[in-house]
Amino acid sequence: MRLKVNRQNLRVYPDPKRVITRYFEHGEIKTNFIIPKILSLSEADAEFSLNNILREFAKRHRNITLIFGMHYERIKFRVCEILGGNDNITDTKKLLIGAYYSMEYSIESAALFNPSIVEHPDQSGLEDGQKRVIISFRATGESHISSIVFRSGIVESDGTISLDPQGKYISQAEILKEHLYDKVVFKGILVEHGTDTVILTEVLDKLGDFFYFNDLEQLIESIKKSRELNLDDTKTLTQMMWLAKSHYKIVFSQDTDISERVIFPVSKTESNGIEDARFVRFEDTNGEITYYATYTAYDRYTILPKILETKDFYHFKNSPLHGESIKDKNFSIFPKKINGKYAMLSRLDGVNHYIMFSDDINVWENAELLKTPEKEWELVQIGNCGSPIETKQGWLMITHGVGPMRKYSIGAMLLDLNEPQKVVATLREPLIVPNEDEREGYVPNVVYSCGSMIHNNNLIIPYAVSDYSSSFASISLAKVLDAMT
Repeated sequence: MRLKVNRQNLRVYPDPKRVITRYFEHGEIKTNFIIPKILSLSEADAEFSLNNILREFAKRHRNITLIFGMHYERIKFRVCEILGGNDNITDTKKLLIGAYYSMEYSIESAALFNPSIVEHPDQSGLEDGQKRVIISFRATGESHISSIVFRSGIVESDGTISLDPQGKYISQAEILKEHLYDKVVFKGILVEHGTDTVILTEVLDKLGDFFYFNDLEQLIESIKKSRELNLDDTKTLTQMMWLAKSHYKIVFSQDTDISERVIFPVSKTESNGIEDARFVRFEDTNGEITYYATYTAYDRYTILPKILETKDFYHFKNSPLHGESIKDKNFSIFPKKINGKYAMLSRLDGVNHYIMFSDDINVWENAELLKTPEKEWELVQIGNCGSPIETKQGWLMITHGVGPMRKYSIGAMLLDLNEPQKVVATLREPLIVPNEDEREGYVPNVVYSCGSMIHNNNLIIPYAVSDYSSSFASISLAKVLDAMT
């Protein structure tokens, strides 16, 4: 008999009104028509056009003129070509050109799902028994491009969740290319992805043992200009830049609410989506707290497992995961080191649970089979639903299983505290299966989570409803543990 979970009367739906301003590329033919037309305008006409645009769109975005200015900088080289030198034009025309190379994008017009929940860094001002939390969601918009958005809220002592109101604007972060690359590691990742050529060695030999993005970019540009390259050489140089751009830092403005921050795809590796971020509050051996999130970067053709790192949800560091065992999806980091090593769950063959340990949180070489599907509701495949949760009885691992009719269910298992490669117990029946109100959506018959938590001896599970919206459930932790066999 299945345990009864308390489904909360709270459903979070995608909101098409939540829009960001993205760069909009017109192509050479349209550009050759648009820019001369704007340059030919009188200053009065340019001001009139810009004011009309600002009247319509300024109230929908924070500091939209700054965005127009950034987008102008991306097309500035064409203005210089047309003018035969410098872009000696007024700020009004620069902003107007920037507006023509901008577009609104509704980040969650299609879905808001696959949530994870972590303790908020700020626990001040609460009543007894309350816990402030941050919930991340996978937001999906036009062309199925996924990003990460956040909400904050309060968990009461009985497990009930209330969400804080959303902020008015959606803000993207400033992107910083400050990563210092280790040449040996950089080459190793490329070799893992099938790139091991003469020109790779040639380029890296001209760089120091450690180098920055600009060092690599300038060197590759000089090689391209100095000689004719064959197809393999061009592909290698493209792969090197592909990898380099997958490392970056982002910074959000301090005047943004957590609900106004969106981590939108930055590098080419994630151009079609940042999928299923699994956030975890990680406590190091010295007591220092860092929030990590593993996710899948997707560019329509290839997936690249990556990791986010933050301490305050304003500043984020982004880098790829690599190593022999970084395959497929479904990676979740334990919230602390086990026997002096980082630990992570995975599903590297697309079917079974695996566990692995490492001295480096970015490098994972050896994986150990943890569990195979056994029950009828998980025979197609199993995987984790976020990072394990520490209890006195063991590591509580929330799982998902896929059964007949590709129906997803959420279950649980228990791992040994000191040797988590050992399964202590499992739930015979799933905790959550799609009920009649949850079966319809973008992908029917799916419930899924990317991270749960325990508060006041209640297990809190945020979960996606048919890849469209999100909801919350809670259950006594003791009931879950007692039901395990």
